[in-house]
This record gives sequence, C-alpha cells and structure tokens, in this order.
Amino acid sequence: MEQINKGTQRPYESIRLFKSNYLEFFTHIPPWLPIIFWTPIVSYMFVTGITSNGLGIGETVLTSLAGLLVWTFSEYMLHRYLFHFHAKSKLGQKVVFLFHGIHHDQPQDPTRLLFPPLAGFLLFMGLYFLYALVVPERYIVTFMAAFLAGYLCYDYIHYATHHMKMSGKIGQFLKKYHLKHHFKHENMKFGVSNPLWDLVFGTFGD
Repeated sequence: MEQINKGTQRPYESIRLFKSNYLEFFTHIPPWLPIIFWTPIVSYMFVTGITSNGLGIGETVLTSLAGLLVWTFSEYMLHRYLFHFHAKSKLGQKVVFLFHGIHHDQPQDPTRLLFPPLAGFLLFMGLYFLYALVVPERYIVTFMAAFLAGYLCYDYIHYATHHMKMSGKIGQFLKKYHLKHHFKHENMKFGVSNPLWDLVFGTFGD
C-alpha cells in the first residue's frame, strides 16, 4: 500500500508477484478473458431472471436500471475503501498491494488492469448474498445480471483509459478523469465508469 500512498510509478516491466510460475500465471489477465468468462453468466442470469419470474418489460427495465445504479455505487465504495484501504500490518499491506497497489505502482501494465475472474466471482457471490437480503427474490437474479453487466462495462472502460485512444467528449473525459486519479489525486476521483458518486461524496476534485 505504500506505493499507493506515495504515488510511486515504475517503468513498464511487469512486476513478479510469486516465485511459483503457476501462481504468477494467474496474476496476468489477457483483455479477452473477462468478457468470455462473464458474458455467458450475465446472459444466462438475464434470461433466467426474466423468464422464470415472468417479469414484464417495465419490471425488467426498472430492475436492470437499479442493478446498474447499485453497481456504480459498489464500484465507488470498493475502490475507495477496499482497494485504497490503509492497512497497518505487513500482511494487510501485501493483500492490498495484490488487489490494487500493483496497479498504482505500474498503471500501464496491460495484463494487470482487469480483475481476475476467479477473484471477481468470489466477490460477486458475496455481494449477491448481501443484496439478496434487501432485493425481493422475484427480482434479484435480473438485478444482479445488470449489476454484472455494469461491472463488465467498468472493467473495459478502465482498460480503455490506460490503453486505448478514447474518442468523443465522454470518452475523453473518462480517460482524463481516471488518469488524474493515478497521477494527480490518488485520494480523489474514485469513479472509473462515471463520476456520480465522487460528486455525491465530495471526491470529484478539480
């Protein structure tokens, strides 16, 4: 976590995290992997959630919009409070570095931008059971399908901000916005796919 706090930037040469080649292999995520992994899951959940519960068009649209909105909130909270957690123990610092610190230490590493699907699946299951406590059973599958779709959009917007030329006013804004988080305001601008919750919680910055 020290790297996040100090804003250290290293020249591009992928940092080795594990002595084991097997473990190291799973820390490098090619850009095609998340969409191949998650798209069938999202599609199945949408179809199942709608058909098995007999949701109408209005219910489907409103539930999906709610799932997307809650994703944006989760994106902000996870980034601000989990990925930028100021751990005091050495073990805690290592865990935070594995989750996110390495990205701040080496933001241009193309294989360490997207979240590992296995870790993402475990996190998703935890959030699924959490949100199932408040979202009615009739809507939870469709709600979480939209939530996952929002996550996928976030993941690839994040990749694009570092490795693609983003066109249009929105694309250029998001790219500049996120790069300012890396190189100017590491304790501000936690939204990646949008600045909504930065505006709400006062972390928008200049």
